[in-house]
Amino acid sequence: MTLVVGLGCQRGCDVHALLALLDAALAEGGVERRRITALASIDLKQAEPGLVALSRLLQVPLQCFNAEQLAAYEGRLCHKSAVAFAHTGCHGIAESAALALAEHLAHAPAHLLITRRKNARATVALACAG
Repeated sequence: MTLVVGLGCQRGCDVHALLALLDAALAEGGVERRRITALASIDLKQAEPGLVALSRLLQVPLQCFNAEQLAAYEGRLCHKSAVAFAHTGCHGIAESAALALAEHLAHAPAHLLITRRKNARATVALACAG
């Protein structure tokens, strides 16, 4: 099974804030951290230090998509954010990125295992496929 974590964050969000949010979401969903296949986000965050550090820490790749690619998943989002749309051109980074990468990697339909969770600086969602 392909398990992908989708992430969105404010500029400068550190790895500790991302990891705390991720671990809380995984605990809620009963998913072990080692089962994560990859991380996904929007291309605007490709070089974001916290996301890059999280990818290294978890030893999984970070793959990013552009707003147009993510917008294709709008109809499947559990939460649509006007703020995210104003900043990026898509209504939800974490959920749409997780779905996009899970489907890309598994070559199969994906669904959200954990819908968007957030803290003050970041959002996270988990999609699975296969």
